[in-house]
Amino acid sequence: MKARRAIIERKTRETDIRIGLNLDGAGRCRVTTGIGFMDHMLELLGRHALVDLEVRARGDIHVDYHHTVEDLGIVLGQCLNRALGDRKGIARYGWCLLPMDESLCQCAVDLGGRPYLVYRAAIRKRRVLDFDIKLVEEFMRALVTEARMNLHLAHLYGKEPHHACESMFKALARAVRMAVAPDPRERGIPSSKGRI
Repeated sequence: MKARRAIIERKTRETDIRIGLNLDGAGRCRVTTGIGFMDHMLELLGRHALVDLEVRARGDIHVDYHHTVEDLGIVLGQCLNRALGDRKGIARYGWCLLPMDESLCQCAVDLGGRPYLVYRAAIRKRRVLDFDIKLVEEFMRALVTEARMNLHLAHLYGKEPHHACESMFKALARAVRMAVAPDPRERGIPSSKGRI
């Protein structure tokens, strides 16, 4: 199997982002976004998906975190799409039910080429320090669109907002890890259409 890696750069008047992704890594991560909470979530994503992730981002965070968080999702999704190539020989589907202390999250992923997001969060609090938790949904929507991924992500319960977000990113990581894994029995594209 050829190397499943990608490096994508995106520069706008609002953000300057570079992400390197190795799907067959060991969970090594170097993340610097200027937003501590996103650094933590992306490190969890890389570590638990067992992908190597290198993220460097600068954005207009003096205005708001929104542009940077959304663009991180865009670039990471583009990396995932490029690293997967034609998606030949992958498992395609992945899922996870993940506890994080009092929080529980379920996640299901289909890398079948059609972007769709179902996002449900039972979190009542809006913030972790100065980070607006609604931005997690914006990140996921951008990721799904650019990765051409179907993602159902449901935080079922749990009161602590940090734990809730952590359970979502870890569940996503484990589901993606399963979906991108090579399937030894799948010799072609995992679709009845013959292409994704």
